[in-house]
Amino acid sequence: MQTPPRKRLELLSRIFVLLALVFVLSGWLLNTPPGLFGKLNAVGYAVCHQIPERSFPLGEGRHSPLCARCSGMYVGAVAGLAFQALTARKRSAMPPWYVIAPLALFVVAFGVDGVNSYLYLIKQASPGALASIPNLYIPNNTLRLLTGSGMGLAMAAGIFPAFNSTIWADAVEQPALPGLKAFGLLLGITLAADLLILTESPIVLYPMAFLTTAGVLLLLTMVYTMVWVMVMRQENAFRRLRELWLPLLAGFTIALLQIAVIDAIRFWGTGSWEPFSFPVRR
Repeated sequence: MQTPPRKRLELLSRIFVLLALVFVLSGWLLNTPPGLFGKLNAVGYAVCHQIPERSFPLGEGRHSPLCARCSGMYVGAVAGLAFQALTARKRSAMPPWYVIAPLALFVVAFGVDGVNSYLYLIKQASPGALASIPNLYIPNNTLRLLTGSGMGLAMAAGIFPAFNSTIWADAVEQPALPGLKAFGLLLGITLAADLLILTESPIVLYPMAFLTTAGVLLLLTMVYTMVWVMVMRQENAFRRLRELWLPLLAGFTIALLQIAVIDAIRFWGTGSWEPFSFPVRR
């Protein structure tokens, strides 16, 4: 009895994804710095400059795997995704305009602070450069963390309903962030997390290191899971999370592959796993 083409494709895709995961994961684990914190740094190495002066100190000569801005971005993203998963489940509509408006302002603030901070970095690294372009203000890690968190919330507000509308057969056509009350509660939770981080207590910063690097993998996995589902023409074909194991595994594998490739390119270019180093102040 011949296997139907669809069943054969599903079987081949399972074998392909599992083999790819073993190959990519083992290769990445064997070629990145040893130890758990070494792996966290290797994830951050793929997405962040990791400049020590712009990262939070963990003690013992260590700094957070992501800079203050990236830490804020993934704290906001994880908070936003977790909040919507608990309160909105399979809701697939974008927020109303009066929630999108403040999120858009957060994105603008992220861009303004990022450009201002980058100009300040160039001026510090190369005295006399861009002297004709004034800085709006002296950048600092507090602003980087807060504007990063705002950007993370905006990312979560877009990715979560997009994921639901792509994946679930029984997606609910209602906003995942339905109004200012829910948005205000989420904003308060994120701000509280930021204030805890700004204490720079190791009790807070070490869990943050794990949370933010997990956030990198989570966001990339969600995006690539959607891509896999669309490529396999399985949109709106799932009703339970356990049915989604193969697309999620494929998404995670592609996410890890992206990190591994960027790690390899950066290491090839710099010859070191160390963060970028500039004569800068925080």
